[in-house]
Amino acid sequence: MSQAPDCRLDASGLRCPLPLLKAKQTLAGMQAGQLLEVIATDAGSWRDFESFVEHSRHTLIEREEAEGVYRYWLRKADGEALA
Repeated sequence: MSQAPDCRLDASGLRCPLPLLKAKQTLAGMQAGQLLEVIATDAGSWRDFESFVEHSRHTLIEREEAEGVYRYWLRKADGEALA
């Protein structure tokens, strides 16, 4: 990701669903338009974050996996839930 995140969350070592729950808490404290980078080691987080953005207004800008480390970049939206 070429853009520096406004906030980073290291959820390494946390098991599903904690990486997503921590990300939701972090997003709640951020301003609309800000970028959150999440680092996780739980393979289940790949599915969790995909499902989360389908049911929220937040945008998953990019995600990657390398050597068991999962990184997600989420753009904070104005509203939380889809209409």
